[in-house]
Amino acid sequence: MKKVCRKCKIFVMGDKCPICHNNDFTDNWQGKISIVDPSKSFIAKKINITVKGDYAIKIR
Repeated sequence: MKKVCRKCKIFVMGDKCPICHNNDFTDNWQGKISIVDPSKSFIAKKINITVKGDYAIKIR
């Protein structure tokens, strides 16, 4: 199961979040959104995402 950064909600493969460099993760998430081009994405702008990647919609 993939882990998600609690602060950024991005899916993380390693031991550190690539955005905030945090190491506080959860594996309890729901929904997934993929942002390919944050500068052109209305959704990314709406939820303040500036880095492309896969994000969880909801975490616990």
